Order: sequence, then structure tokens, then C-alpha cells
Amino acid sequence: MIRICPSVLNADQDRLKEEIDRVKGAADFIHLDIMDDRFVPNFTYDESRTREIVRSSSLPIDLHLMVEDADHWGPRYAAMKDDGVFSVTVHFEATKELDTTLRGIGEHGVRRGVALKPKTPAEVLIPHLESIDMVLVMTVEPGFGGQSFMAEMMPKVSKIRSALLESGRESCWLQVDGGIALSTIEEAADAGADTFVAGSAVYRSEDPKAMVDELRKRAELGRK
Repeated sequence: MIRICPSVLNADQDRLKEEIDRVKGAADFIHLDIMDDRFVPNFTYDESRTREIVRSSSLPIDLHLMVEDADHWGPRYAAMKDDGVFSVTVHFEATKELDTTLRGIGEHGVRRGVALKPKTPAEVLIPHLESIDMVLVMTVEPGFGGQSFMAEMMPKVSKIRSALLESGRESCWLQVDGGIALSTIEEAADAGADTFVAGSAVYRSEDPKAMVDELRKRAELGRK
């Protein structure tokens, strides 16, 4: 199954509800990046604003935390499940007690995700796969939208896909985020990804909904 998650990082921030509605009926989730200007050199939304966005969204929210002290913030944001949060992804590099944090996120009934920066090897997640519902491989350096796709991350995607199959974790989603467009999504799907974050490609197109549909078609080609 292919999942397309438009990121609103490059959408019109003054009209987020309307921007989200533009992909309703085509997208599976809205990918919301929470940045604290410490873990990454950018700031997006605080907790209060995040809750407002989640509550007003017509689509379930795939929450990506690019923040320090993810052990604290992961479960705290997961508590927004009743507001519309579907999944919470924390960065491996921002945790000290990953399994405990994932357990805390899961206790709220949301999917548990773990993200890896480009320089973090796939192997660090092998001991934790039983506790993870989604692995996110960053295909750009996190912090800003509109960056170029790092094709050199595809072996990492393939390695994680193989590890999931070998450990019987076929139900774990494999997401890629960064530079996903019509020209790159098929390659990412061929490497093993099944869940795709697309920001600039969607919201800089004339018809975001049609772009989501086309991205899905390209990804399906790559998965065959």
C-alpha cells in the first residue's frame, strides 16, 4: 500500500486549513513538521499552535518532531490523539531512552515512528524494530523544505526494508522525507519505501490534489 503525506512546511502558513483542504480526498495524511530551532536551525510551531492546526485539519496528522528532548515531547504530542494526531515520529538522535519513549507514545494509541538523519546508519534501529510502527529515512538534512533529494540514501532504505522483512515486521511502514517529487518518488519506492512525504512538489504545483494522485501513480510503478 502506498501512502502520500503532503507536508505543509511550504504551504501558505496564513491559510493552513484551506491548504490542507486542497489535498483532501487524495492524500492519506498531512505531515506536520515541528521544529524547535535547536535540534534543527529552524522553528515552525509551538505546542499551542500545533494543537490548533491538528484540530482544524480535515485529514489525520503525521507529526514529525525535530526537537531536542524527544523523550519528553514524543509522548506529550501523542496525547493529541483525540485532536487528530495519527502518528508521532521522534528522531533517534534526539532520544536517550528510545524504547521507553516509544512505549509512552504508543500508550496514547498513536503509531510510533523513528526518524534517522542522513548520517545516522540504519543499524542503530535493528534492536528496536519490535517497538516501531514506522521508520522515517530523511533524504535531506532536516530543517528546511525545498532541498534536493539525496539518492545516496536509497541503500539505507533498502537495508531497513530487508531488516523489517527478516524480523517479521512487514506491518512497519517505511517513510522517506526530503526532495520527493515526480522525478524521485519511483526510485524511493523501488528501494522499499511505501510512505512518502512531499512538500514543495505538492504545494508549489498548480493543482496540489492532482499532484498527490500523480505521485501515488509513480510510487506504485516503483513498487511493482
